[in-house]
Amino acid sequence: MIAEKKKDSLLSLIRSGQPMSLRQQLRLTVQLSAPAVMAQISSIIMQYIDASMVGRLGAEASASIGLVSTSTWLFWGLCTAAATGFSVQVAHRIGARENREARMVLRQSIVATLLFSFLLLSIGSAISGALPGWLGGGDVIRPDASRYFLIFCLSLPALQLNFLAGGMLRCSGNMVVPSVLNALMCGLDVVFNLLLIFPSREVTLFGVGLTIPGAGLGVTGAALGTALAEVVIAVWMMWFLWTRSSELRLSGECGSFLPRANCLRKAVRIGLPMGCEHIILCGAQILTTVIVAPLGTFAIAANSFAITAESLCYMPGYGIADAATTLVGQSLGAGRRELTLRFARITVTLGMAVMGMMGAVMYVAAPLMMGLMTPVVEVQALGVMALRTEAFAEPMFAASIVAYGVFVGAGDTLIPSVMNLFSIWAVRLTLAAVLAPSMGLQGVWVAMCIELCFRGAIFLFRLKRGKWIKVI
Repeated sequence: MIAEKKKDSLLSLIRSGQPMSLRQQLRLTVQLSAPAVMAQISSIIMQYIDASMVGRLGAEASASIGLVSTSTWLFWGLCTAAATGFSVQVAHRIGARENREARMVLRQSIVATLLFSFLLLSIGSAISGALPGWLGGGDVIRPDASRYFLIFCLSLPALQLNFLAGGMLRCSGNMVVPSVLNALMCGLDVVFNLLLIFPSREVTLFGVGLTIPGAGLGVTGAALGTALAEVVIAVWMMWFLWTRSSELRLSGECGSFLPRANCLRKAVRIGLPMGCEHIILCGAQILTTVIVAPLGTFAIAANSFAITAESLCYMPGYGIADAATTLVGQSLGAGRRELTLRFARITVTLGMAVMGMMGAVMYVAAPLMMGLMTPVVEVQALGVMALRTEAFAEPMFAASIVAYGVFVGAGDTLIPSVMNLFSIWAVRLTLAAVLAPSMGLQGVWVAMCIELCFRGAIFLFRLKRGKWIKVI
């Protein structure tokens, strides 16, 4: 509670135009980053839970989820872009001390993003049956992959509300509540998965025999468990935002829920480039899946597990990027250009340091990480190779992640999105297509490592030039 009050006090210095020492800036950055990092890590732990539990069912079950994972990321990214288009507006309003206008934006965003999520639900449900075949999956894994993707799509409205509420709270400076609720979602995911993935079984605990009930639904149970956890947390997150947030609670008259043209135009200007980027980026990831698919079931499973395992390393970068978006958004809303630049440099440096250390840990712990996710020796070996290849790129990957968060806070999303797309398509996919036939899965991950280093370099160059700050 005391730490929360100190953080609010430091944020008030931004909004009121008062000077901030370097020590205060560093303290505020850490105070906002720490819970955001925990929120990101908790979301990845939930993916670990799903992957490790399904991994106990065998390589085919793991491959069925890995086959459609890039497609779920596509829809996930579109929901994120829709929420960001409105939450950045809220950060600017709060920075300008216009809390009533911020609540008006929030009201309109609820209806707009929900309608968008139902559109995605309809599209995803329609293609769920054919999607595994389009991606080149074998006949054995297609049914499970199709059911997993369908259930994911049916949970999109809850996921959208989760992203929206969490983004709004973070942009208001409240990092703790989204972090705590996301951690709780991990716990719920464990419980639901235990009940839904595996059949009823007998276990011995401290010498006492217990019967654990289970539905034995396998891959379908993993999808249902995650969806149920997301629904519970979405309701809780929206309740807090609606009734308890000091800046954004919707009690009283704050305007209509009907989206207005001006608010929608700003949301589209911010969110559309991000959405288009996610479409083309995930298209590139899907193409990567197509490149990996002919390498066999072990390669598909190892690639999926390695991506999930690596995410534990880079998710702290996304947490710091969330803090960067809040700090830059509120600083710009308050009209403080120099403070904006300082926060940009501080957050990017912090992100590179943290992810550099995480990369070193990942290199050493790769066998343990893969061993926790799958008992299949062949999949473990390929996954360890992939993680150790990728570890060298983590600092530069951090530079691109956090710098992107800085640009989003400034409402500058078009050029960074183009930069991401160019890097992925011109560098990663070209190299992967060249290297995969001769090097197998290792060639795909070598290409990824080189591309991430290139991407970090161009983002650092743009950050240093400073032209992004002229957007507002």
